[in-house]
Amino acid sequence: MADATTTQRVVLGRGGAPRRSGRFARRENRLGWLYAAPTTTLLAVLFIAPIVVVVAMSASRWTLLGGAQGGNFPENFTKVFADPMLGDAIGFTLLYTVITTAILMPLAFFLALLVQESRRWNAFLRTAILLPSALGIASASLLFYALYSPQIGPINGILDWIGSFDAGASILGTPGGALWGTVVLVVWRFAGYYMLLMMVGLQAIPGDVYEAARIDGAGRWKTLTTITLPLLRPTLAMTMIMSVTGSLLAFDQFYILTKGGPNNSTMTIVQLVYRYAFETKKDLGMAAALSVLILVALVVINAFQLKALRIGADEE
Repeated sequence: MADATTTQRVVLGRGGAPRRSGRFARRENRLGWLYAAPTTTLLAVLFIAPIVVVVAMSASRWTLLGGAQGGNFPENFTKVFADPMLGDAIGFTLLYTVITTAILMPLAFFLALLVQESRRWNAFLRTAILLPSALGIASASLLFYALYSPQIGPINGILDWIGSFDAGASILGTPGGALWGTVVLVVWRFAGYYMLLMMVGLQAIPGDVYEAARIDGAGRWKTLTTITLPLLRPTLAMTMIMSVTGSLLAFDQFYILTKGGPNNSTMTIVQLVYRYAFETKKDLGMAAALSVLILVALVVINAFQLKALRIGADEE
């Protein structure tokens, strides 16, 4: 016969599962908050707090050297919208985003298909394609700045030998050359990284699905369009969002290669924030106002992408 002091009463909850006592549940909740505390603290310090500060700055008269000097809402936003460079910066940033995403997405998918199987040279190809992503974007930009240099870079000489460019001219000296020179850098730097993401998505697709398609007589194109692409949709969505967001926030490559030139033709929206804060305006309030507008635009664009991709997935 069991001792009454050691007998535990089991209370069944919803679905017949044992329900924990209130004391045990509170202890679990405290442990959960304790485990989440480091991540929550980092999120608050490194993400939420800076956003709050930037929003406060956007509504203040805040000069670079003078500090906060009272409220200035909505004058900071009015001055941003009145700047004639804003429209050009938005237009160029959107153009750059469309070009880089349209090139990177198909190229990374093709490279992932090329090297996903275990073949003799695939290990070498994976390493060679992925290697540029080990460089930081600033280091890669400095490397391409030297390659594009008319004095020390080899690219001008190669183009001159082909007959398509004057060896004495600068590739980055024209608006078109500056844009496409930067696009080449970004594609070289990020193609391997996006290829790796897509390889992970491809390897997550069960092999039984492809085997069933082969038994049914599906060819490569049919298999690609009806199996690979639909099942790869989450990976494609994540890759596209990363590409769009990274392109909209482009700064390092243009600052190092072109500094917004020639004649402000490669001025991105983030470069404009830098100019407001540290170069032409020296107005942190105005720079913060533009930063808030960029944040709102990114939230809207990413929400639209997620909604569009989710709708597409629901229709299949």
